[in-house]
Amino acid sequence: MAAGSFRRHIRQALTVARRDFIATVFTPTFLIFLLSPLLTIAFGAAGGVGASSMTQSVIERSKLVVLTTPDRTPAIQTIDAQLRTVFDRREAPPPIEFKLPERNPDAQARGLIGSREGDVDAVLYGPLEKPHILYGNGAASEANYLAMLADQVLRADRVGSAAPLSTPIKTRIAQTQVTVTGHGTAAFLAVMAIFLLTLFLAGLTIGTMAEERNNKVIEVLAAAVPLESVFVGKLIGMFGVALLFVGFWGTVVSQITSLLPARMAVELAQVAPAVGKPMFALLFLIYFVMSYLLVGAAYLILGAQASTQRELQMMSLPMTFVQMGMVGLATTAAANPGGMIALIAEIFPFSSPMAMAAQAANSPSLWPHAIAILWQLLWVSVVIWLGASWFRRGVLKSGGGPKRSKAG
Repeated sequence: MAAGSFRRHIRQALTVARRDFIATVFTPTFLIFLLSPLLTIAFGAAGGVGASSMTQSVIERSKLVVLTTPDRTPAIQTIDAQLRTVFDRREAPPPIEFKLPERNPDAQARGLIGSREGDVDAVLYGPLEKPHILYGNGAASEANYLAMLADQVLRADRVGSAAPLSTPIKTRIAQTQVTVTGHGTAAFLAVMAIFLLTLFLAGLTIGTMAEERNNKVIEVLAAAVPLESVFVGKLIGMFGVALLFVGFWGTVVSQITSLLPARMAVELAQVAPAVGKPMFALLFLIYFVMSYLLVGAAYLILGAQASTQRELQMMSLPMTFVQMGMVGLATTAAANPGGMIALIAEIFPFSSPMAMAAQAANSPSLWPHAIAILWQLLWVSVVIWLGASWFRRGVLKSGGGPKRSKAG
């Protein structure tokens, strides 16, 4: 009898899951939901291009000024050209403009720094043995560069030539070994990916719950199916939507490296997990499932307790704060593998999936994952079991399915 009742509950839960999956996926709005990360990336890229253009415009207008006589200008230009080879193009100091010193060079330099049109970051004047350098806000590095420039010009004068004293032989070696930094970067990306996916997709459950509360659908389901089956079915249905979403974007991301420039693809190859990419993909999927089921069950419980849309939003806010705390704990664990904070993050149920994904990126050991998966399965079972009871209580309290509760 118990076995037959269990099978009936499973069938009812799968029926609810199929209904929720179809009602969510086979709608025009799901395509927008599926492509929403692309829209977010596009808006972010547009904002980044605008900010980069503005920054580049400021950089292009910036300049340094050296107040000196024409006979000193060629030597300073030669040394300046040599020093700039040390810098990347984006990190090089602003170009130098040479001006003749006036009767009062200090006042002239101050006027250049304070000019609205000049965009002068720093000005050098006086003898190179003891140069005076004035600089504006945030231009300390430019002032240091002018000081180094004056020093190198004097050294060239004492040597008698500005020609290089050595001829280096440079050989580029391609790095194929992934470093600890590469593993750490992969760990951080794993934590953020699970966090963002869980936050984005688990939040869909509470939105669906709110819609069905407003349309009285939940009351119809409560009258036809035990509320425990409704809870499990909704969790499974939304989990199916989440897997579809992750599968789609996982396929896109796995192929995107073939479209990147060769240099960028080489740099990305240095970001890799310690357990290997195939095993890491499997572990990442498992830990995402654990995280989603834990957080999704919590959102469903919260959705069942609320009677209005406003209450729903107020109840979901603390859960968001909890998730932010968990991602902070997990990122700290990713940056300090093997420490006490990492151990706490790996044990605490809601941060454990993210912390263990980070460990998979940082360490090649596999045995801790077997223990962690069993531990998380235990907590998922506990949360779903308690969640089904609280879900039933919350729905009945807010008016869904009272007739069935009396019949039972």
